[in-house]
Amino acid sequence: MKTLATALMLSMSVLAAAGAQAAEADQGPSRAQVQAELQQAKVSGQYTFGEEGYPAAIAQKSSLTAQQVQEQLAQAKNAGEVTFGNMDYPPVAHAAATSLTRAQVQTELAQAKTEGLVTFGNMDYPPMGS
Repeated sequence: MKTLATALMLSMSVLAAAGAQAAEADQGPSRAQVQAELQQAKVSGQYTFGEEGYPAAIAQKSSLTAQQVQEQLAQAKNAGEVTFGNMDYPPVAHAAATSLTRAQVQTELAQAKTEGLVTFGNMDYPPMGS
């Protein structure tokens, strides 16, 4: 009986210590911390009130300057990558210029076929060249 009482006392003391530690860990931020977070949210525009939009739009910072963005837009327009309206959608991909003639391409294709690098259908995918 004495052993049982000792075991119960030890287990109760361990549980009490664990409960006290858990109570300390569960405490949330203090009132001052919450007020500081609210003030910071108001300053950064993340806090809305009343009829304002929900959720608040988060301001995003860009690493590019306006001049750099305009230069990139001009390059994209020159390359034909920018479309306007529904008539130009999807944009037509431009083929890269090649220095090979048609005969050279046909010769390369015939050589690849003889080496077993070109297959037809799904039976030999991926091709197992030697």
